[in-house]
Amino acid sequence: MFEPLVHERLSPEESAQRGAAFAVHMQRRRTTRHFSSDPVPQEWIAQAIRAAGSAPSGAHQQPWTFVAVSDAALKQRMRDAAEAEERRFYAEVITDEWRAALEPLGTDSVKTHLTDAPWVVVLFRQSFGFHADGRKRTHYYTQESCGIAAGMFITAIHTMGLVTLTHTPSPMGFLGELLERPANEKAFLVLPVGYPQAGAQVPALTRKSDADTVVWR
Repeated sequence: MFEPLVHERLSPEESAQRGAAFAVHMQRRRTTRHFSSDPVPQEWIAQAIRAAGSAPSGAHQQPWTFVAVSDAALKQRMRDAAEAEERRFYAEVITDEWRAALEPLGTDSVKTHLTDAPWVVVLFRQSFGFHADGRKRTHYYTQESCGIAAGMFITAIHTMGLVTLTHTPSPMGFLGELLERPANEKAFLVLPVGYPQAGAQVPALTRKSDADTVVWR
């Protein structure tokens, strides 16, 4: 079953203006690890998740679950478990090359963002689903689908004037247990959300130029 596409064709001038303004807006987006504890309304998080849920997905299966955590005790448990995994990662897993790549970002095993930010949103990837009768249902392109949804969530958060951080504890299995997710859901990305802390710092980095990222044919 199909329905008519709802689409507004803009004038060339409006398209150019919107595109340029959006590019400038997104170039201002930065990742910080310094979060204020100032509250953020739940509805704002719901709106960002709603925007992320409009992402295209393989066979339109929408293979994602967003778990939004504001409970302080639960965030502390998440931080304790994440830091335990990260201490092992930095001591036993990381290579010298990997460590050198992370050095300009200032990352370490201390994850204050998990308790400072008013919200921690965990994106779970549904590796498979279920039919109405309970039979297992194959999901397609789950990694790609969740990656697109995550990008749209980050864009929505930035557009609201908030900040977020993409955090991937290694491994992330503890999140499924702490957040009581079913076996078909695997933690994909941890996204603390809030306002930046007063005096928040970001690495002094530059992004690649168009010449380094675009090929025209």
